[in-house]
Amino acid sequence: MYSVVEIAGHQYSVTPGRLIDVEKLQLTEGTTVDLDKVLFVGGETPVVGTPFIQGAVVKAKVIRHAKDKKILMVRRKKGIWQKKKGHRQQFTCLLITELLDGKGNNLKIDSESAIAKKYLV
Repeated sequence: MYSVVEIAGHQYSVTPGRLIDVEKLQLTEGTTVDLDKVLFVGGETPVVGTPFIQGAVVKAKVIRHAKDKKILMVRRKKGIWQKKKGHRQQFTCLLITELLDGKGNNLKIDSESAIAKKYLV
């Protein structure tokens, strides 16, 4: 089972045990988040929301806040001038721990997986 979730205006396909990088959220590391803007739940019987699915929730844990690699932008006019500017986007890393589809079915992260042993103590 997988879901499509909206976080900060962007859509992400998620499954339990997956790490996703989203735009920076104002949350502390180690807290759990309930993402209730579920657009689609796939599986044996797919459900499409209009626009969201009532009762469907994706639970995630905030792993860390960090910055992406630097992107350099160069503007130049040949032989006259050149300007270089850099940018590093801040992001939040989320670990998807559980999917609830709104019909009573849920799927949790496998506690024996390497990701669960690393991030869920």
